[in-house]
Amino acid sequence: MPDQNEMPLLEALKKYVEDGVISFHVPGHKQGRGVPLWREYVGARVLQIDANGMEDLDNICNPIGVIKQSERLMAELYDADDCFFLVNGTTQGVQAMILGSCEPGDEIIVPRNAHKSTIGAFILSGAVPVYITPEINEELGIAMGMDVESVQRAVEKHIYAKAVFAINPTYYGVVSDIRAITAIAHDNAMMMLADEAHGAHFPFHDELPEHAMKVGADMSSVSIHKTGGSMTQSSILLIKGEEAWAANMKTVLNLTQTTSASYVLMASLDAARYQLAHEGTQLIDKVLQLARYARNKINQIDGLYAFGQEVAGTPGSFGFDETKLGINVRRLGITGYEMEYILRHEHNIQVEMADLYNILAIIGIGDDQNTIDRLIEALKKVALKQGVHPMRNNTLVPCVPHVVISPREAYYSRKRSIRLEQAVGEISGEMIMAYPPGIPAVCPGERITQDVVDYVNILKEEECQLQGTEDPYVNYIKVLGE
Repeated sequence: MPDQNEMPLLEALKKYVEDGVISFHVPGHKQGRGVPLWREYVGARVLQIDANGMEDLDNICNPIGVIKQSERLMAELYDADDCFFLVNGTTQGVQAMILGSCEPGDEIIVPRNAHKSTIGAFILSGAVPVYITPEINEELGIAMGMDVESVQRAVEKHIYAKAVFAINPTYYGVVSDIRAITAIAHDNAMMMLADEAHGAHFPFHDELPEHAMKVGADMSSVSIHKTGGSMTQSSILLIKGEEAWAANMKTVLNLTQTTSASYVLMASLDAARYQLAHEGTQLIDKVLQLARYARNKINQIDGLYAFGQEVAGTPGSFGFDETKLGINVRRLGITGYEMEYILRHEHNIQVEMADLYNILAIIGIGDDQNTIDRLIEALKKVALKQGVHPMRNNTLVPCVPHVVISPREAYYSRKRSIRLEQAVGEISGEMIMAYPPGIPAVCPGERITQDVVDYVNILKEEECQLQGTEDPYVNYIKVLGE
């Protein structure tokens, strides 16, 4: 039985540093000696453990030593049979799950508000998405989760689909009934895959939603860096099933992952896992208390609405993650993008993301009463200055475009570049998304509608971050055809 009192990888790196090994391997900065300016700023230790694969430090491409030991500890902590460390974020895990479960032409059932990494996975694998349109909360102007009935209908209509893919939770904290959806998938001989980029903390408090491994999902990709305490870009792929399946997924991961994985990132996974194993419940209990305090105080400010558990039970929402502090600002007469700008430039506060109607603050294990109070006071000042305005009923969420051909076919088709305004009716050769959250408004292979063009133009006017097109300003888009 693995011992959660150990940190095999971090301990091996400590020994490597303490032994004073003379390095004639990469990286070329040689434990920081070659980059004194950088070392002075970030500290010597982080550069000393910036090593590469060797016998005593193991190798991510074929882990059999301390990396494997650390992965086993993580798997045990998350109720999984196997685990792989990821150094390219949950994007790498999402793409590996789809590559590992679908062959070219296979259908996969997926919510339309999935992250852009799924589109990359469809292009890489040749899988064909069967989109489920999520419910839209008109008051908040956001996409919710998947209804169980919608999943059931999709499974019955697409009986040869290889997998069902779920988001647990969405960026805003909304969760679908992952247990019931997993049962539907398995009853129909389909794999159950979960994007748990924002759910690393779920296993550590009984007042949070269930996590995918607990309900028997086959695979889950989890961003430990988002809510679990590891460094940015470090995630894990969790697997339930026979050892042979895990061996196959190692092969799949090696198609896209680097052979020079960052030991700084992997060691942070080892340390975060150790902390979660020993203090996870206490840490997350504190986070929940802070989030509830903040939500209560913000909801006493005229013009603001911090949505919470009352969202659970509404269409498309089975449950809710209270650590996601979504704040609707429509009654202040400003957009979420404007609120984000004001908070950063007038109050030195940076929120996680914004959209047309909301801002999202992530309450994490590094927060305390002081950081929460500063956010509340800043919001009070903005609300007082802006005043309360009548809320216009102008929720703008474009309809899901019609899929004409698969993302892979569109990606490899001949294309031409035209102005966005002239693209209505054309088949898109690119995707357009606001990032964050990275949910595409249109994907390769979909028919571009006037709704999509109008929505993108509004986002451009609000100067939000748009990605996906070769044109960095999204004035032009590539469409199929000579």
